[in-house]
Amino acid sequence: MNSDTPVPVASPTSAPKRTLLEPAPGETLRRARSYFFEGLCVSSAVVVLVPLFLIFIYVVSKGLSGLSLDFFTQLPKPVGDERSGMGNAVVGTLILVAIGCSIGLPTGILAGIYLAEIGRGKLAAAIRFIADVLGGVPSITIGVFVYALVVVTMKRFSALAGGIALAIVMLPTVTRTTEELLKLVPAHLREASLALGVPEWRTSLLVVLRTASPGIGTGVMLAVARIAGETAPVLLTALGSSYWSFAIDRPIASLPVQIWRNATSPYPKWQQEAWTGALVLIIIVFLLNLLARIATSRSVKAR
Repeated sequence: MNSDTPVPVASPTSAPKRTLLEPAPGETLRRARSYFFEGLCVSSAVVVLVPLFLIFIYVVSKGLSGLSLDFFTQLPKPVGDERSGMGNAVVGTLILVAIGCSIGLPTGILAGIYLAEIGRGKLAAAIRFIADVLGGVPSITIGVFVYALVVVTMKRFSALAGGIALAIVMLPTVTRTTEELLKLVPAHLREASLALGVPEWRTSLLVVLRTASPGIGTGVMLAVARIAGETAPVLLTALGSSYWSFAIDRPIASLPVQIWRNATSPYPKWQQEAWTGALVLIIIVFLLNLLARIATSRSVKAR
């Protein structure tokens, strides 16, 4: 063989080239997992929303026929009287919620500010623990406590006792919501305010609290929605009334108690009023949430 003849050399097997449109190894599996969990999240959201819409549609279908001006202006009447309503219960519910908010909101928000801005050590840990435990206490237990503390002391049922019970019910929700949302405010806002010579208490109230106000407003409305529908603590403290009452030291009517009484009666007319009362209670909670949303959105736009 001629030494000048080139010897063929086996070239190594070259890896197949991948185009830009071809998925990377494992990309198909990752996409499948992503689609699966997205579908799972959407399904969970549907599972949450479907019962809500079904309850709302059912209450509307049952209670809409009884909605009239007499329902808001008339007192509960005996069976057979067509001009019957729950006007005193609607007013009583608003009064009880107002008393509960006037006590529970300032206390809960200030407690949340203390825990987020100042509280350290055993005292803050004890307050957090008590708030968490209080949030899980049945509302009827709170009603019994306020009955023994306020009703027995005053020797009468009253709207004030009912408002105190509702304030205790909403207190843990407002406290913990305020604390957690204040912790989410960026630290540089506090530092900038303090660097300008603003006192710490004004920084907490005018800078940190205002920044977190939209989220705190949402938590407040959740607490208000809960106390607006409470029956057991109101029954044990405010009792109820068949007449118009605006005095906070006297028994007062409320929608949850009146709904319970009418729903457990054997008369179709009263049962119809119970459905209408439930619809009105949903509308009241919806309007309160809407007003809170509008107020917080305007404050954010103003800033």
